[in-house]
Amino acid sequence: MIPQIPSFKRDGVSPRHSLAQAASRPQTVFLASAVAILFAASDALVAVPAIRGQEKPLSDPWTAAQTIQPADLARELGEKNGTPPTIVYVGFRALFAGGHIPGATFHGSASTEQGLSDLKKWANEIPRTTSLIIYCGCCPLGKCPNIRPAFIALDKMGFKKLRVLVLPTNFATDWADKSYPIQKGM
Repeated sequence: MIPQIPSFKRDGVSPRHSLAQAASRPQTVFLASAVAILFAASDALVAVPAIRGQEKPLSDPWTAAQTIQPADLARELGEKNGTPPTIVYVGFRALFAGGHIPGATFHGSASTEQGLSDLKKWANEIPRTTSLIIYCGCCPLGKCPNIRPAFIALDKMGFKKLRVLVLPTNFATDWADKSYPIQKGM
């Protein structure tokens, strides 16, 4: 295939005609083959399931009914009637110490064996009907290494009112920057 060039004449010779004469059959075959290879390569790249930095978010073991949005939790915490939910931070100790939801407790990072073991040990002592909310917020929820192991462990333990606080970006952006209440220290 010969590229189309606008037809204009210079010194009485058409550039289109000159290009057609210069392009031999092997060059045409080569160009057509190169284009076919580029299309095939682009299809292969699109089919790659995960390109570094664009991994598919982890699948969620919870349902939409087992989630709570930050504004709803802030409102729930502000209500004076009823028993407040039990809130557990399942992320990293340093982030918890830097600021957390008032009344939240820390029982270890759920991404580690020891942290998950500590969480289960603590949870074993509370009623399975407890309204329990877990959260992390160390990073985007879709990539969080802590929230899924914590949810799966507590769900398997039989907690009936288990919910996940949805922090799509992180705790700072989705909670602190919205001026929801924060408690600092351990």
